[in-house]
Amino acid sequence: MPIALIILILVAGGFAVRVFQKRKQRAALLASGLSDRQKGIVAAQVPLVLALPAQMHKALEGKINLFLDQVNVVGCNDLEVTEEMELSIAAQACLLIVNVDVWYTHLTTVLVYPGAFKSKTQSHDGYVVTEEETVRTGESWSRGPVILSWQHSQMGAADREDGHNVVLHEFAHQLDDLSGRTNGQPLLGDGQSYAAWERVIVAAHQRQEENVTRGRRTAMDGYGATNHAEFFAVAVETFFERPAALQAEEPEVYEQLTELLRLDPLTWQGQAADS
Repeated sequence: MPIALIILILVAGGFAVRVFQKRKQRAALLASGLSDRQKGIVAAQVPLVLALPAQMHKALEGKINLFLDQVNVVGCNDLEVTEEMELSIAAQACLLIVNVDVWYTHLTTVLVYPGAFKSKTQSHDGYVVTEEETVRTGESWSRGPVILSWQHSQMGAADREDGHNVVLHEFAHQLDDLSGRTNGQPLLGDGQSYAAWERVIVAAHQRQEENVTRGRRTAMDGYGATNHAEFFAVAVETFFERPAALQAEEPEVYEQLTELLRLDPLTWQGQAADS
C-alpha cells in the first residue's frame, strides 16, 4: 500500500476518533447535573430559574455544564471572575435555549467588566467616517465575544419581573446571529413560517416606533424601536420577565416567541400574574 494512502488513512482515522470523543464528551456534559451547592448559587443569582417547569431543570443543568466547558468567562478591568458569575451568566444564556436544539456554536469568550464600559462605534456617511465613544452595559459580536457589565447583569437577573435583563438581551443577539446575520430574523423552529415571522415582527416594530415617537409607554422598553435586531432582543427580555404584558399588548409576537423557543412563560410559576 502506498505510503501516502497509509498516511491519509491514519489522518482520517485520527480525525474520526477526535470527532467521536468530542461528541461523547458533549453528550456526557449534557447529561450531567449541577451539585446542590451550584443549584443554590443559580437559584440565588437567577430567581427566574425557580419558575422554570421542573421537567426542564435537568436539561438546563446539562446545558450550563456544556456552556462553561466551551466558553471562557474573562474578567476585565481587574475583575476577578467567581463561580457565582460564571453560573449566573451561563444559566441565563442557557435559559433561552433550554428547550430547543440550537447552540451557541461559535461562542468561546464572554468578557465581563465590573460595571458599564466604554465602546467605540463607527458610522459612515459616504467617505466620511465618524467614530464615537458610548457607554454600554452589554454588547454582542457576531460569533462572539459577548461583553457584559457584571453590575447590570446581576441587577437584571435579580429582578425577574422588570423586563430588563442584559444577559438575556445580548444572548438573544447571539441566537439571532446563528442565522448568519444579526437582523431580528433568527433560525426558526420546525413548522414556523418565515413569512409569518416577518409580517408579525415588522408590524410590531413599526408600532413600537410610533409609540416611542409619541411618548407612549409600552410593555417593551423603548430601545426596541431602534431596529429589528434590537426589537427582537428586547422582545425576548420582555417575553421572559413580563410575559403577560407582552402577550396582552403584542399577542402575535408572544406566539412567535413561544414557537421559536418552545417555551410559554405564562404557564410558569408566578409569571401569569405579571401586568
